Amino acid sequence: MSQTRHVPVMLQRCLDLLAPALQRPGRSPGTGPVVVDCTLGLGGHSEALLTRFPEARLIALDRDTEALRLSAERLAPFGDRATLVHAVYDELPDVLDRLGVPRVDGVLFDLGVSSMQLDEADRGFAYAQDAPLDMRMDQTTGVSAAEVLNTYAPGELVRILRAYGEEKQAKRIVSAIVRERDREPFANSARLVELIRDALPQAAKRTGGNPAKRTFQALRIEVNGELTVLERAVPAAVAALAVGGRIAVLSYHSLEDRLVKQVFAAGAANTAPPGLPVVPEEYQPRLKLLTRGAELPTEEEVAENRRAAPARLRAAERIREDVA
Repeated sequence: MSQTRHVPVMLQRCLDLLAPALQRPGRSPGTGPVVVDCTLGLGGHSEALLTRFPEARLIALDRDTEALRLSAERLAPFGDRATLVHAVYDELPDVLDRLGVPRVDGVLFDLGVSSMQLDEADRGFAYAQDAPLDMRMDQTTGVSAAEVLNTYAPGELVRILRAYGEEKQAKRIVSAIVRERDREPFANSARLVELIRDALPQAAKRTGGNPAKRTFQALRIEVNGELTVLERAVPAAVAALAVGGRIAVLSYHSLEDRLVKQVFAAGAANTAPPGLPVVPEEYQPRLKLLTRGAELPTEEEVAENRRAAPARLRAAERIREDVA
């Protein structure tokens, strides 16, 4: 698996947004900034962070053991400036506690499925090639996509396809899945792709790319508990920021982006009861938004890297401590 294929999404913009937090003057000697890459993947963003901010120490998390192995090779030249941890990103508070790091200066999330996971055919993430229906980001634990398809109740499958894939034809697809799994359990992706093509009406097949895309997204989110994990992880990352620290989050579908938007908006809101002449500190915003809505990749970047096309970037700065 070549690392040269991996092009980090919106890399320059992420670095620029985090820079003021990672280049703050007035630090004591030997107390460089700490930045967390919550989604290490193949290490493209991490390598750029360590290169651009030579005083920074990096803590990088990934649940995928193969990604950790490949990134360890890539980041080896940086020595002990990089600490790689096998963990899911909602475990950030425990990781920081174990490492004795009370506060961090920067946090980056690059959500969704990594380039490596898409490119390695046997992982089963990609609907364009036949592979075992696995989709686990951490292949050492959890249930596979095949187990979800073969064992979940029909109503639960419909809920997953609607909620996580925003699939309007969920009932039609699930009816076909249930009929087929009774005949023979699902094992490989090509059979599922073919079933979805056959189940959809012609009009639905003419819009939005591969008709299996939404179902595969929904299965992946379910298998990896992605939204549940994200609901815990983003508030935990905000809580870990020092005042003046910054967080940047790259999302790839509306469900992720909506969740990030809600957390940031809540942090940037004045929570005082209406009518107070002076707003006490505990009601003041904790966050300052750094992006106007969600920023999109440039046309040039999308032309160079088609995987950047759905990206949405939001960033915020911690502007005060919580008041007990």
